[in-house]
Amino acid sequence: MILVLDFGGQYNQLIARRVRENNVYCEVHTLTDEKNSVDKNIKSGLGTAINFSAVKDLKPEGIILTGGPQSVYEKNSALPPKELFELNIPVLGICYGAQAMTHVLNGEVKPAEVKEYGKTEVEIISDSKLFSNVEKNSIVWMSHGDRIFSLPENFSVTAKSESCPIAAAENSEKKLFAVQFHPEVLHTVEGKKIFSNFVDICGCSRDWKMDSFVEEKISELKNKIGGGKVLCALSGGVDSSVAAVLLSKAVGKNLTCVFVDHGLLRKNEAVEVEEVFKNYDLNFMKIDAGERFLQKLAGVTDPERKRKIIGEEFIRVFEDVAKKIGAVDFLVQGTIYPDVIESGLGKSAVIKSHHNVGGLPDFVDFKEIIEPLRLLFKDEVRQAGRELNLPENLVSRQPFPGPGLGIRIIGEVTAEKIKIVQDADAIYREEIFKAGIAPELGQYFAALSNMRSVGVMGDGRTYDYAIVLRAVLTNDFMTADAAQIDWNVLNTVANRIVNEVKGVNRVLYDCTSKPPATIEFE
Repeated sequence: MILVLDFGGQYNQLIARRVRENNVYCEVHTLTDEKNSVDKNIKSGLGTAINFSAVKDLKPEGIILTGGPQSVYEKNSALPPKELFELNIPVLGICYGAQAMTHVLNGEVKPAEVKEYGKTEVEIISDSKLFSNVEKNSIVWMSHGDRIFSLPENFSVTAKSESCPIAAAENSEKKLFAVQFHPEVLHTVEGKKIFSNFVDICGCSRDWKMDSFVEEKISELKNKIGGGKVLCALSGGVDSSVAAVLLSKAVGKNLTCVFVDHGLLRKNEAVEVEEVFKNYDLNFMKIDAGERFLQKLAGVTDPERKRKIIGEEFIRVFEDVAKKIGAVDFLVQGTIYPDVIESGLGKSAVIKSHHNVGGLPDFVDFKEIIEPLRLLFKDEVRQAGRELNLPENLVSRQPFPGPGLGIRIIGEVTAEKIKIVQDADAIYREEIFKAGIAPELGQYFAALSNMRSVGVMGDGRTYDYAIVLRAVLTNDFMTADAAQIDWNVLNTVANRIVNEVKGVNRVLYDCTSKPPATIEFE
């Protein structure tokens, strides 16, 4: 096992994902100096705070220190104890983690003369094991305002960039490694190789697989729930579907799956979801609540408010259902790692509240909310679904956010706007499928902007909305590149939308990567 100690970086769980790609188990925890913080839930990987004593008890083969928004020289900044670097196990510090290692071991960190953000070329200048088989000149992702100015004793520089003379350094004898850049994001071309090298340095056996996770999770859920009644929020998407089947294996008839049609689904999706799950023994129930959600969203334009309103209303619908079917102890949701990170975990900044994480109301009428997939990334969830023998067409289904089209409509949500985006999105998906490029794309959809512009149709003036098309390439949904879709495909989609969807006279294509954008619009 490799332990990731989180200092508030946005990519903390992505680091864990990179380790798991090497079939090595990984947990993420926040380090605290509280002497009594012995984490009784440590083995469940809940991302809880642990002290240095608990770190030693875990006996990890290696430790990774994440990035973070602080400066190591500021008062009250989070820092690891010096003893962490005396455990005789490999430690890799990334960005802030590299600076924290340097600072604690008496090196010097100061504000950089030139702040770096984005793709940068670094030159490998040593035969470091961390950079084994890595190209000498390689593109990495930088994101820092501070940098290392002088190294601790027995450290040497292993990589440099034009603006950062110490882009990487190490104490090879003690197996302490520091990198200023972010190897965990896909923008760092050789990042996966760097993590594979670190796993080798740690001497890990690479024998952790998804079937282990499924077996352990079913056993854990059985012990936790016992004879309790469980209500599962089933959207028909990959995450909630896998969560539902996982729970059915654990508690059987004590599970009721509720599919809430909040009126913000894709075209014909409610019918399709009902058709799929009527063949599963999940005590499936469909609730039509479109009008209820629309009333709550009337006049609301702020994206965070929309997310929180949708999140709360989901819970209220489930509470109403629970009262009708009898006492329910647990609510199950298909929350996954990217949802948790973007909603803010520990000291991480909130990017946007996901309705099943940061969008939850303060009070819920359930004993507990269970999120069995909280530790997994999207591709890991898909693999778990295959281990559970879910059909491939369900496992490979396009991701769809819980708040649905509510966050693909910029500004106020109305019945008219919902129909516009449903029709435009259906055309886009149809043409992507016909072009045979759907399997290559991580996610693709149409969104409705709040921009209206002048156009001309049939020799007459129009003043209508602009549809925005989005398609990204990603496997972890933490970072993504805009897909370069063939112009002929985009042209066909644009012509069809303008001619077939009433209220639209302009079609745009979003070319922005993540970061700086997010995959969804709100």
